[in-house]
Amino acid sequence: MQHLRITSPRDLTPAVVDALRADPAVTSLTCVHGASLVPEGDVVEADVPREAVNDVVDALRGIGVPREGSIHVVPVATWLSQPALDAERRTPGSSADSVVWADVTQRAFDESELNWTFLTFMSLATLIASIAIVLDSQILVIGAMVLGPEFVPVAALGLALVRRRPTLFRYAARSLLVGFTVAILVTMLAAFAARGLGWITVDQVTAPRPGTAFVYTPDKWSFIVAVIAAAAGALSLTSAKVGGLSGVFISVTTIPAAGNVALGLAFGLPDEIRGSLLQLLLNIAGMAAAGWLTLAFQQAVWSRMSARRAHLVARIRRHG
Repeated sequence: MQHLRITSPRDLTPAVVDALRADPAVTSLTCVHGASLVPEGDVVEADVPREAVNDVVDALRGIGVPREGSIHVVPVATWLSQPALDAERRTPGSSADSVVWADVTQRAFDESELNWTFLTFMSLATLIASIAIVLDSQILVIGAMVLGPEFVPVAALGLALVRRRPTLFRYAARSLLVGFTVAILVTMLAAFAARGLGWITVDQVTAPRPGTAFVYTPDKWSFIVAVIAAAAGALSLTSAKVGGLSGVFISVTTIPAAGNVALGLAFGLPDEIRGSLLQLLLNIAGMAAAGWLTLAFQQAVWSRMSARRAHLVARIRRHG
């Protein structure tokens, strides 16, 4: 169940209330006249099953609410209401499977923003990955994977294509390009310093590393794992179940590959650089493609659900 809180300009409130009242999925409809000061108007609240949120939000957008007012969509953790339960039962689809596109898009924008926090996490994760490679430590590699914030911007590329959001695509692509560039440069400088202090030698970087050799030796499995992990990640981002994201973070080797690129640059090792860059590109390409296909499939499915719900609403209105 989702809770809608709508700040409506006074002249739009009648249309907002009529649209919500006419939808059989809407329950607990409340309107407080004059409660909004900026903009001057009213506050309208309602409960809506997660499966119907997209249709209701689209209707409110059609009225023009976001241009002057606002629409807040908030998940309801616990609720007790027989009318709401009835509304959820007659709404096609499953709550756990449904996609609230406004929520997914907002999260993609938020977590793809190029800011100091994003760059810091990218740099710290890449630093840990480079240490993991020198020590041949799988535990540290996993830690670096979990710390890296790059998955959502990669998924945002596919979301931008599916939802036709060119601004989001540019936003995410810029964050990934700048983020990986800064992280590699920071790690390369740290590797230069460690080399000068004698903490890391060429022999350590080029020695056999059975625990982390996959970082610079990409193969077909690198791409396949990236595709599978990204499909699971896209489902976790868009559904009500988010437990799969941790598995995604520790399945793809983007951050470790960036760490090895930095080491290769610091020690002048072209083979390490080429192998790691290929690993990085394969993982990003696989994740972006899988995210796009998964989101496109979900959009197609939920477009059909919306059509079914439209027929149901029309039938309910005809029969009073």
